[in-house]
Amino acid sequence: MRDGGEGRSRLLLIVLIVSALFLITLDLRGVGVLEGARQGTQTILSPFQRAGSVVISPFKNFFSDVTHLGRTRNQIEKLRADNAKLRATLLNRKNADAQLLQLKSVLDLAGTAGFKVVNARVISQGASQSFSQTITIDAGTTAGIRKNMTVLAGTGITGVVKEVYSHTSLIMLATDPAFRIGVRIAGSQQIGILSGRGSRSGSLQLLDNQTNVKVGDVLLSRGSVANRPFVPGVPVGYVTAVDNSAGAIAQSATVHLYTNFSTLGVVSVVVAASKVNPGDALIPKKPRPTPVPTVTIYVTPSPSPTK
Repeated sequence: MRDGGEGRSRLLLIVLIVSALFLITLDLRGVGVLEGARQGTQTILSPFQRAGSVVISPFKNFFSDVTHLGRTRNQIEKLRADNAKLRATLLNRKNADAQLLQLKSVLDLAGTAGFKVVNARVISQGASQSFSQTITIDAGTTAGIRKNMTVLAGTGITGVVKEVYSHTSLIMLATDPAFRIGVRIAGSQQIGILSGRGSRSGSLQLLDNQTNVKVGDVLLSRGSVANRPFVPGVPVGYVTAVDNSAGAIAQSATVHLYTNFSTLGVVSVVVAASKVNPGDALIPKKPRPTPVPTVTIYVTPSPSPTK
């Protein structure tokens, strides 16, 4: 039985070898037996390949979209960051331009008066323990600043130095209710006391009942002994309303302060005044009104109808 099984195995092996040789011979002679078999196999498997492609394609597209979405989000975040940097740069440029304009104005004022000044940036604004309206500047004793020195902005008085440290100083603004300054009416020697009242509007109390003040009058600092706390001739504000109450000892008035305290970026501290009083030389120039063009209309009469 074992010999019979081995014989059949040898016979099957011989048949397979002969068949393989026969097919190879036919293929070499150009007979498309193997090609037909391959085509048949491809025809049978083709539907399964298409089905597999249809099933796999959404997954390929999904992973492709996820990858593309990640790149898009990264690009959007980069654009947002670049936009934020550009906005910050533009804002810094605007602030620098505004401070440069303020510095130019205050230097023009100080130069006309012959004041020696120390320029400083405003680093904070708010109330202190002693005063309700103050600013802090980035210059102090190392720059030559001392207490009770006049502080200027481009258009006039800003305040007075109240506290000084090595590299910073505390300035009481002219808007503070505790602020007081002696003033005179430009063009005359009529004097009074200007007080802050918490806003850009101050209160003027004249000292002489013979003095008359009117709307539009410009007020200048009168000056102090040894020029501290105030140097003379600096613009303070102009009169916007006059109180002529019956029985009052002297006139009082409301004054609009020249300095815009909400936009202070750069100020100057007067460390030395000129030996000559500037008088009325620092009065701000009033802007000239823009002329309105005149238009002349010529009317040509219509011809009378002829009969």
